[in-house]
Amino acid sequence: MYGMRVRRRLVISIVTLVVCAFGFAPPALADSTYSSQLLYFSVQVGPDRATQCTVVGELTIPDGVSAGNRAPAILTTNGFGGSYKDQIPMVQFLAENGYVGLTYSGLGFGGTTCKITLDAPAYDGIAASQLVSFLGGSEGIAFTDPGLTQPFPALDVVVRDSVDHNGAPSINDPRVGMSGGSYGGGIQFAAASVDPRIDTIIPMITWNDLSYSLAPNSTGIVTGVSTVEPGASKVLFASLLFGLGVTNPGVDGYVADPARLEGCPNYVSYMCNAIAQAVVTGEVGPKIVADLRASSVASYIDQIKIPVLLAQGQQDTLFDLNEATATYEALKSRGVDVKMIWHSWGHSHLAAAPGEFSFSAPDAETQYETGRFLDWFDHYLRDENAETGPEFAYFRNWIDYEGNAAPAYATSNTLNVGSSRDFHLSADGALLPGGVPPVPGANTVVTAPAGLPTGIEPLNISPAGNIPNVQIPGTEALWTSAPMTDTMDVVGSPTVTLRVAAPGQPVVFAKVYDVAPDGSSTLINGLIAPIRISDPSQPVPVTMPAIVHRFEPGHAVRLAITGGDISFRGGLAGMPVTIFVDASGPLQLPVVG
Repeated sequence: MYGMRVRRRLVISIVTLVVCAFGFAPPALADSTYSSQLLYFSVQVGPDRATQCTVVGELTIPDGVSAGNRAPAILTTNGFGGSYKDQIPMVQFLAENGYVGLTYSGLGFGGTTCKITLDAPAYDGIAASQLVSFLGGSEGIAFTDPGLTQPFPALDVVVRDSVDHNGAPSINDPRVGMSGGSYGGGIQFAAASVDPRIDTIIPMITWNDLSYSLAPNSTGIVTGVSTVEPGASKVLFASLLFGLGVTNPGVDGYVADPARLEGCPNYVSYMCNAIAQAVVTGEVGPKIVADLRASSVASYIDQIKIPVLLAQGQQDTLFDLNEATATYEALKSRGVDVKMIWHSWGHSHLAAAPGEFSFSAPDAETQYETGRFLDWFDHYLRDENAETGPEFAYFRNWIDYEGNAAPAYATSNTLNVGSSRDFHLSADGALLPGGVPPVPGANTVVTAPAGLPTGIEPLNISPAGNIPNVQIPGTEALWTSAPMTDTMDVVGSPTVTLRVAAPGQPVVFAKVYDVAPDGSSTLINGLIAPIRISDPSQPVPVTMPAIVHRFEPGHAVRLAITGGDISFRGGLAGMPVTIFVDASGPLQLPVVG
């Protein structure tokens, strides 16, 4: 059919991680026959659809699917720096379960032309929408050669709907879902915002507001994770991702498409300004913030009306749990069918726990998340009675299990599973429970000039336990609790409200540690909360990235406020910051049980 070649999947045992943010080398999978075809798509993008891009991808059709026996489809794309090849194991797995699959390289990546627009709806979203049209039977989009001279016949094997999700009559409307992680998660929101034919999405480890992701501020929150002004730039993550995007096409790519060298190489123009501002000043200006938010679901959340299963990583210092929480709460408030999974893995630790999930060898029977994903698609794309699982599930790394990771997941009908437990700051460095009077007074930290780090510590891009945490004297304030007498499980965002004094507008960093009986301390999941204090005369409410963590008996809680961090560019002016502990609020931890 359609001149497609037949491939047989083979089992291999070695999975090679090749790029950050979900770029995986795709091994072949298990013993099943399917048909696949490499295709090239001509799409028109931009606000006026005047820019032509050639998109490369691979179509997979299960055996037995035909015009007389149609199947629903899944559309998926790569993480940042990857290509359509990364998702081949997933579409093969879906084909094994009766789904037509189309994996493609996003704009600027993996053989696809045009520049990277950070999943902007008018570009990446519109490109994905035209691939939806192809899956729905539209002609003139797909070709079998990169020169776009050999048309591929109109596809007639995907189930079609007659009405879109706005209730309007629709043509070329496939029954289609989307899946993918990181950059391949953000595109799902962009596509769904411009195309009501898409039926459901499963975005994994992706962002709510890119201005928070790349220059987070843990105070001054307006809504979700969006803040009045940016905090401190993640110089390591930002520089790595920017370099990955610039170099992704390679010499051959630029030779074939020299337009990508003009202005900002392989990026829309504002990205070069953004990276320059972030590295030099530690923040980005209002125009850059607006541009980043335009490529973020936070700015068009009202356009998302279809069922969404969110999956976010506990070990993720790029797109933390707070981002998925912001998206979940915004969708939930509008009555959208949305559920949430907090899994163990993320950008700072890409290896999933055993029996949890695998991009390279997905298995619905032995992997908890993979099973949840397949059930979700079956329910919304097949009109089946498949269960979609609990409202909220989170992985607990302290639970012993064998095989499928389901026993390690706690479930709840609500996202807020913990009750606040207060630890009061004391000027003698203690964190005290309620009823124990703290020592009044103040603690002072000094921020470094030029936004430089104030010590040696693990990089938040991939935290390593064997790197010491040594701060320059005077640049950090610590408060530590007494050792726990019982286990304490924390699920959610730690918060604290500080009262400070400073001669300017400093940037400091809040961190929560687990202190072992031997005195060694571990920064929980490498998570750091930058705080840009624009008005030191006012209370400073701080919402830190959410955690899922068990403090074992004998272990203690530590709150640290530091004047710099090696993974960020802080405030340019060095200055003392005095924290008045008796006027500050307690450290509040959401404790389960």
